Amino acid sequence: MFPHDLLEAARALIADAGAQGLRIVTAESCTGGLVSGLLTEVAGSSAVFERGYVTYSNHAKVEALGVDVGTLKAHGAVSEPVVRAMAEGALLRSRADLSVALTGIAGPGGGSPGKPVGLVHLAAARRGGPTLARELRLGEIGRTEVRLRSVAEALALLRAQIEAPRIA
Repeated sequence: MFPHDLLEAARALIADAGAQGLRIVTAESCTGGLVSGLLTEVAGSSAVFERGYVTYSNHAKVEALGVDVGTLKAHGAVSEPVVRAMAEGALLRSRADLSVALTGIAGPGGGSPGKPVGLVHLAAARRGGPTLARELRLGEIGRTEVRLRSVAEALALLRAQIEAPRIA
């Protein structure tokens, strides 16, 4: 179902998170649950994967994750402030230790000069630690490719949170 390299990265991530006793929650918009699907493709992921939110609409982001309406109005759904709020809201509303959130414009339409097709914002949060955020500008490479590359980057952000040094 998923490319071999993504599945192998997910297996390693699940193993490493499990070894540390960490649980993961996802908050997805443009990927529509693909990160959750990939993580749960791994046998034994139930020990690590806590839950996933697919918050495609702005209303869902507000209702399910607590994203502030003012933040959405000021920055738009595809923005760093919103994706940070999604990641942090997912942690607050779950029993997980790590979260990853994604919002973007997969295309083929929907872009604008300031927010073109292929723009994706991602964030990963860890209880007691900073929230990491990244922006991808993938261009018009096709909806499927934008989504798959976003999933790969989501795994990389989760990996960074797992490997980040903890302050005692």
